[in-house]
Amino acid sequence: MILTVTLNAAIDKRYVVENFKTGEVNRVKECAYTPGGKGLNVSKPAAIAGAKVVATGFVGGHAGNYIEAALKPFGIESAFYHMEQESRSCINIWDSMQKVQTEFLEPGFAVTERDFEGFVEQFRKLVQEADVVTMSGSVPKGLDGSAYQKLVAVVKEAGKKVILDTSGALLTAGIEAKPTMIKPNIDEIRMLTGSSCDNLDEIIDAAVKVQQSGVEIVAVSLGGDGSIVACEDGVYRAIVPKIDAVNTVGCGDSMIAGFALGLSEGLTVTETLKKASAISAAAALREETGFFVVEDMENILSKVEIKKIR
Repeated sequence: MILTVTLNAAIDKRYVVENFKTGEVNRVKECAYTPGGKGLNVSKPAAIAGAKVVATGFVGGHAGNYIEAALKPFGIESAFYHMEQESRSCINIWDSMQKVQTEFLEPGFAVTERDFEGFVEQFRKLVQEADVVTMSGSVPKGLDGSAYQKLVAVVKEAGKKVILDTSGALLTAGIEAKPTMIKPNIDEIRMLTGSSCDNLDEIIDAAVKVQQSGVEIVAVSLGGDGSIVACEDGVYRAIVPKIDAVNTVGCGDSMIAGFALGLSEGLTVTETLKKASAISAAAALREETGFFVVEDMENILSKVEIKKIR
């Protein structure tokens, strides 16, 4: 079972407009509501790929009830800690004419220390049944930078694998607990190492430095140029075929889903990287965030190249 953690869950609202203009009335051509937050954008592709997925974190109010109900069609089991306040919404505006997207992310409700303690107690029980735990995104107001560090420690104590995908102080503190894997972008790997990362060799050096500090797998996204992974066996690069992307929001989360699948299935690092890259690319072909079609993934999978570069 894959357990996904979304401490700041949301309703994702995607609006499609033509020629978006600020300060004016914009007519929405299409709209779609989906359960969101980075962790849930991991849950959905993992479930589509056939894994048993349990989603946890915080939800609240009518919006929280909607999030749980909207996960059911994916076969995702909800095990959230409930709050009285309403869960947040995040709005993505896609300008179909200019091919530009704009996002508005609500901060969401505040969580007290007592709420977090209640969640951790529930989380400890869920971890016992999990093969892999993923933790993604921001945290609600009221939690400090040590939130993920504490949760990673719970997973490690249980002897389970854990993927941490966050940024800033949450990432800096979180890696002190030595998660199994992290997926920093270029800015985040710069922050962690102090390296300028101005070229591929410097990016590789930085990833290796973090990996040697105790994180087993460090995956760094290179955008359209694929990604690299530093692990005990060396450094590998994934090169994906060119695609006509429709929606790139959540593609990194889909990649995390692929890594979680690979770790839960006992695949090698190269097999896992290939699967994760294919799922991420397939997700970019679809308008709905955190969604992909298996046929797309299988078609791309055969074209993904994995090369050992160190």
